[in-house]
Amino acid sequence: MCIEVFNRAVADYHLHNNVDAAINNLYPAGSLEHLFYAKNYVDTVQWHLEDIVRDPHIDPVAGIELKRRIDRSNQVRTDMVEQIDDYFLALYAGVDALPGATLNTESPAWAIDRLSILILKIYHMQEEALRVDATTEHRAKCATKLQVLLEQQTDLSTSIDELLAEISDGKKQMKVYRQMKMYNDPSLNPVLYNLEKK
Repeated sequence: MCIEVFNRAVADYHLHNNVDAAINNLYPAGSLEHLFYAKNYVDTVQWHLEDIVRDPHIDPVAGIELKRRIDRSNQVRTDMVEQIDDYFLALYAGVDALPGATLNTESPAWAIDRLSILILKIYHMQEEALRVDATTEHRAKCATKLQVLLEQQTDLSTSIDELLAEISDGKKQMKVYRQMKMYNDPSLNPVLYNLEKK
């Protein structure tokens, strides 16, 4: 379901291919699909912002504004991952962990975040593998990389399914740590809180 929703969000973005185009999320509000779509759409916009900011001829002031927009986007992305984890925390609230149940290295939502970015890599690597103005060598290299990304998609999505099944069965503990990003918080970033003292 994640892959289907993420692919739809990526495809919808590329109808306009504009970082300022409005999102058109047709999934029911409050549904997990709605949240997945919104999350991937934010990822897709940020993917393209990251491309734009790397233009060596970008106006420095515009570049700084773009960097700040990317920082705000990163905070939104983190908040959305935590919303997804809240969904899973509620879903598995009644599951008692079995004796010896282990923790995973990341929560389900952070694994899903990696899947969202992987879907973007696949989309853009496929574009490169088919790019008519590129060399044959470039297209061949990208086609090889695309196959690796597709294999990774299978492995990652299988691992996510297995993780959710193990949490549901009590074999893994559902535990979440909040990211507590510091650079956007005026009370935690010394550059920002020292400005207030001046």
